[in-house]
Amino acid sequence: MTDTGPTPPSQLDLLRWAEALAGIARTGLGFTEVLYERERFEEVLRVAADIGAHAALLGPGAARFDADTLVQEWMASVGEGVPGYVTPKTTVGAVVGNDDGELLLVQRAESGLWLYPTGWADVGYSPAEVVVKEVLEETGIHCEVVRPVAILDGMRLGFTGIPLYSLVFHCRMTGGELKAHPLECRDVGFFAEGDLPEDTILPDAWADDAFRAIREEAVDVRFDPPREPVWHGDAQA
Repeated sequence: MTDTGPTPPSQLDLLRWAEALAGIARTGLGFTEVLYERERFEEVLRVAADIGAHAALLGPGAARFDADTLVQEWMASVGEGVPGYVTPKTTVGAVVGNDDGELLLVQRAESGLWLYPTGWADVGYSPAEVVVKEVLEETGIHCEVVRPVAILDGMRLGFTGIPLYSLVFHCRMTGGELKAHPLECRDVGFFAEGDLPEDTILPDAWADDAFRAIREEAVDVRFDPPREPVWHGDAQA
C-alpha cells in the first residue's frame, strides 16, 4: 500500500481551528490583566484570523471578512471574567408535525433555503420555551413540546461558519394558522415525507428521524460522537 501522507485540511478544518484559537485567545483576554499575556493572546487572535480568512479561499460559506476585520470583531466581543469565557452560540429548532403526518418547514428570508423552524436561544427563556415562541413567531402555528431529538454541532455539520450548538425538539401542533413571519421567512408550509422542497438544507441528515418522531416512533436523541482523535480526524466523521 502506498503511503500518500497526511490529508490536507478541509475548509471545515480551517474554520474549526480558527474559531477554536480565537475562543481560547478571547477567553484568555477576559481573565488576565498581565500586559505580556494580553499581547500573546492578541497575537493568537491575529494568527486565527489569518487561518479564517484563508478558509474563505476554499469555498463558499466560510469567513466573510478579511483578517483585520475578524480581529476587530473578536476583540470587540472580549468580556471580563466569567462573562468573557467564550462558548458556542445556541439555536433551538422544532420538528413539528400535523394530523396528516406532514412536517412544518420555513423558507429562510436571507437564503431562500428551507428548514424546520429554528432560532437563537433568547435570554430569559428555557430551550423548550424558545421552541414554542419561535414556531409561533415564524409560522403562526401553536405547538407543544414532546421531547428533544437532537443536540448538534453546527460547524461539524457544515451549515454554519461560526461555533454553534443546535438543540432540536419534537413538537406537536395544537392550533394556529400558517402565516410566515414578514421579516424572517419567505414562505412556510407542511410537507409530506419524500416531498420536501428542493432547496431543503441537508435533509439526508435529519429528515428520516424527523418523520419517525412525527409518527410517534422511537427515535434516539441524535448527537455528534467524539472524533478520534479529536483534532486530527476527518471533520465529517
